Amino acid sequence: MAKTLWYDRPRYVFLEFCVEDSRDVKVVIEDHRVVFSCKNADGVEFYNEINLYGRVNSKDSQDKRSDRSITCFIRKWKEKVAWPRITKENIKPAWLSVDFDNWRDWEGDEEVERDWDPELGQGAGTGTWDWDLGLGP
Repeated sequence: MAKTLWYDRPRYVFLEFCVEDSRDVKVVIEDHRVVFSCKNADGVEFYNEINLYGRVNSKDSQDKRSDRSITCFIRKWKEKVAWPRITKENIKPAWLSVDFDNWRDWEGDEEVERDWDPELGQGAGTGTWDWDLGLGP
């Protein structure tokens, strides 16, 4: 299993699979789960399967690979509903952690909602993202 970080936003849930120099990357985002697999530069295989806390819009979700990780931008089915965890089951696997660098208690905070909008390519007070998500409204 790949070390995985996650955080919650009003419209999206983010998953980051931390595998450097990944290859043969496969990400399947379904309405209730995410399946991830890849190999690293040494040929070690990684496989993660996450049954998601809530339903997502799989057609309006995507993933982006970098040299250090694969990040999934997963559109929530019900926007502005906070997820207390990423997994359907109330468990915390050893490989899964909250990304506290990006976590923000946004619930009921309209300022955060205005400040963070992936459709506009803006991050919460950090300027712009390095990539264009290309996601629809």
